Amino acid sequence: MKFLLLSVMLTACAATPEDLSGKMFTFPQETNTAHVRLTASGQDYSALTVCHRSFTDLKRDHILFSMATPANSNSFLIFWDETNKEMEPHIKDKKTEYRGQDYKPNMWHSICTTWDSTSGLVQLWFDGRPSIRKFVSSGSNIRGATVIIIGQEQDSHGGGFDLKQSFVGMMTDVYMWDYVLSPCEIQNYMDDLNFTPGNVLNWRALEYQIRDRVLLEDKHMTCH
Repeated sequence: MKFLLLSVMLTACAATPEDLSGKMFTFPQETNTAHVRLTASGQDYSALTVCHRSFTDLKRDHILFSMATPANSNSFLIFWDETNKEMEPHIKDKKTEYRGQDYKPNMWHSICTTWDSTSGLVQLWFDGRPSIRKFVSSGSNIRGATVIIIGQEQDSHGGGFDLKQSFVGMMTDVYMWDYVLSPCEIQNYMDDLNFTPGNVLNWRALEYQIRDRVLLEDKHMTCH
């Protein structure tokens, strides 16, 4: 009897934290499967800051960051609404809207989003410019087993992906902290200077799983 062994790589895993400095994830096509799942410690957050840089030419709705718990599929979500031209942070399935952002296609954008459960306030920092602070959700923490995904928007805990909400483009420098980052630290991130690495997600020591066609490549920024 002969055995034919076929090796099909559907999932690439980083078993130990990996330094992705100078790297980016490239999402080269519209799918409802391709994504990167990020491993984070902790299941109880009273405050959060999430920062990332992204590059896309999409002219439709799309996800930028998706964190779900069993209780809330949109526990902490950053979404671009193309129809209304607004960036939408969602906290525990409640959202607020930020319009007037200069979200141009085919260029890198740096975005940080902060939230604190005591005040319930969200703030968006877009390419170094702070937004007003808006109320979205207060009084309780984000609790439960978290699933953090880039590339797809979760409509259920770890799934429920929609082709027309997927991200196509490049993403890099994804960090997450379990507190509200100071304006000076956020500005240092925006300017790519020294800042305190995320204690929940750290791009310089990241555990992740790639599902389907997502590429890890050298980061292509502007040549000076």
